[in-house]
Parts: sequence; C-alpha cells; structure tokens
Amino acid sequence: MATNIEIEKTGNENTGAVLRKFTQRMRSAGIVQKMRKIRYTARPLSDSTRRGKALRKIRRKSEFEQLIKDGKLSDSVRGKRVKWGK
Repeated sequence: MATNIEIEKTGNENTGAVLRKFTQRMRSAGIVQKMRKIRYTARPLSDSTRRGKALRKIRRKSEFEQLIKDGKLSDSVRGKRVKWGK
C-alpha cells in the first residue's frame, strides 16, 4: 500500500518550515512507525529455495556417508567441528 504525501511551499515559508511540515505529515500518517516495525523482518524463503537447500543437504550427507564407507574419512570425525589453527 503506497501512501503519497505532498507538501507545497506557501508564501514566504522557508525550507525548515516545509521540512517540519513534511515530517509532521509523515508522523501523522504512521509511515515512520510502519518502517521501524518491519525494519529487521526477513523475507520468507521461496519454495524453490527451500527445496534447493534441502537437496544440497541430502547430497552432502550422502557424499559424507560415502567417504566414511570408502574409508577415506574416519567415523570418529563425524559430528565434530574442526578448529582451524589449533
């Protein structure tokens, strides 16, 4: 929903007064509050993105299991995080 706010300079009004009038209209329209409310909300992932992530996860899991099966990776490593530089 778009909200249009138009302010016109009347007579001898200086730019500070016009800016103040605009700010007041923005506040009264509730635009600032709406923007602050939705500022950090994340967009939900699309179905294709979720499917792609799930497929990548399944593929990685099967590759990892295949490495363990081939003996290229120790089973004791499973589930442990590698600390680099230590």
